[in-house]
Amino acid sequence: MATRKSPLAVCQAELVKASIETMYPGMKCELSKLETTADKHLDWSLTQMGGKGLFTKELEEKLLEGKVDFAVHSAKDLPSELPMGLMVAGYLKREIVHDVLILKKGVKTPKTLATGSPRRMTQLQRLFPGCEFKELRGNVETRLEKIAKGELADGTILAAAGLKRLKIDTWEGLEFKHLELEQMVPAVGQGAIAIECLEGKGSIIEKIFDEQTRCSLVVERCFLEMLGGGCHVAYGVYYHQQKLYLFHESIGFVELEFNFEEESVRDGVRSIIENLNL
Repeated sequence: MATRKSPLAVCQAELVKASIETMYPGMKCELSKLETTADKHLDWSLTQMGGKGLFTKELEEKLLEGKVDFAVHSAKDLPSELPMGLMVAGYLKREIVHDVLILKKGVKTPKTLATGSPRRMTQLQRLFPGCEFKELRGNVETRLEKIAKGELADGTILAAAGLKRLKIDTWEGLEFKHLELEQMVPAVGQGAIAIECLEGKGSIIEKIFDEQTRCSLVVERCFLEMLGGGCHVAYGVYYHQQKLYLFHESIGFVELEFNFEEESVRDGVRSIIENLNL
């Protein structure tokens, strides 16, 4: 299985590996740890570069070359369109989807926050009017240490799922605040681990996949496709148990009922987009 080399990516790939070896006794998995374009250029602004495929391209090339059988991704990193010949085989059961606001101890109202995500910036501006934003990239530990040392900004924001998988719930000099969905709607696929493969090969490990997560991602990724996707887009979508949480900079926060029927998802999503004038 191909995975990025970051600690979080390897942790997620290890979860997939453990699931496969538990559900399929006798099947052994080996991880191929790769450096992606985004990993090589930590000085790049993902917003300016467009974001699409920057975390996935090298892994997908290994799939297409037949050098690996599967690639493991954070589902939120997957662009709406995959390279020809590839498919998402499925997803592990989704972890908590919320974002976590991380501030230096003693800071109540941050004046500067470090994030390169337009989705997060737009929603944080509603919580902290007048706040300034700065770019911060690197692995989770690096980001936390920079904020704790007072470098760059008063705080940052990270996905709760990644923190939980890395077993990080505290950090010296920092305070963690869990944000509710009404405050910060997550990115499409946030909290889910996606397994990508050549078309028709996903059934080899189908026992590890979670159906409820797949249904949620079908709806969310349909929005990604129709609204346009990538790191530069300022909206969030989360679907769970017939509840749709949507944030868009043009309308703010919306919560809707959405009954999942796979054959009509596209029509339903298109209707919502048209009714909200998105």
